[in-house]
Amino acid sequence: MAVAGGLHYATGPVVVFAVLALLALFMRWAFGTGGTTPRRRPTPADDGLLLRVATTSSREAALALRAVLSDAGIRSTVRFPEAHRAEVLVFPEDADRARSLAATFPGT
Repeated sequence: MAVAGGLHYATGPVVVFAVLALLALFMRWAFGTGGTTPRRRPTPADDGLLLRVATTSSREAALALRAVLSDAGIRSTVRFPEAHRAEVLVFPEDADRARSLAATFPGT
């Protein structure tokens, strides 16, 4: 016969809570970002296959240039490395044509 006032009813939830807490700590340790280490800014070598063809001071100008490049059949992307700065990147085979279009584009 079980004692009604015993603590054995509380041991199950306490054990479950302890296991979940240990599991959470392990997951934080295993998959954490390190927290205190600052993230490294991308360098020009981090562009991979892409080449920078223009740098603008506003997001709108970079997106407008990207639309012009798209109309010319040139694939491009925009990167925002800092506040108030946008870079337009293209593949190397399209770089010359993209630079000539960017040179005639206002805002670059």
